[in-house]
Amino acid sequence: MKVYQFGKQNNKVIMLIPGTCCRWKRTFGEVIPLLEKDYHVLCVSFSGFDENEDSTYMSTLDEISKIEQYIQENFNGNIDLAYGCSLGGSLVAQLIQRENIHIDNGVIGSSDMDQASKFSAKLQCMIVVPFIYSIFQKGGIPKVFQKTIDKRNDAYINKMMGMFGIGSKDMLFVSKKSIYNQFYTDLVTPLNENIDVKDTNIYVFYALKMGEEYLKRYHQYFKNPIIKEFDLQHEELLVCYPDKWCEEIKKIF
Repeated sequence: MKVYQFGKQNNKVIMLIPGTCCRWKRTFGEVIPLLEKDYHVLCVSFSGFDENEDSTYMSTLDEISKIEQYIQENFNGNIDLAYGCSLGGSLVAQLIQRENIHIDNGVIGSSDMDQASKFSAKLQCMIVVPFIYSIFQKGGIPKVFQKTIDKRNDAYINKMMGMFGIGSKDMLFVSKKSIYNQFYTDLVTPLNENIDVKDTNIYVFYALKMGEEYLKRYHQYFKNPIIKEFDLQHEELLVCYPDKWCEEIKKIF
């Protein structure tokens, strides 16, 4: 795992954690220049998903431990804010509940917070992992799906595809094992309910178009979440409206 730093070191610290099978540049490339003027920005690049190191993603808990160690060694165990994109939101929740480091403000980015049994997780991996690996190796999705997307000309879908590197071959280095381990261990790593840590605020960027099921989950896992509603889809605020996303982050401070 690597952590890339931007901005001035004496400013408030913001850590950005990407989602499933995503590179940090594609996830946060548009917001980092907007944040680094006022904040010290740390961007996590997961093991197995960074082109500058030869590594494999072993497990969610392994990555969490690496993040904790990094914060302990470089920031005396405390940062001002952590934002988790999709799967990254689950990692932010884990970092908060474990209390090995302290995060003043945790921001959950319209994460689904999915949990599953080992059996169910393995079944899901049997379907999802070969598909994602094939996309990375070919640099694109099957033509039948691509034609449908082209007809719709949906800006949100195009942005999400870009975040996953679809349409390029810059994810060729990612192994099937890294994809499997990330997808599987995220599903089976338990998350406490009613997470409540002293002097930590938990914000949720709730995408209304995901449905009320996810709002219920946020209230299930967090005792007093501060819900910020947006009439958008999953992570649409981040990928389609980076300026607005940055405004919301700055409001938290």
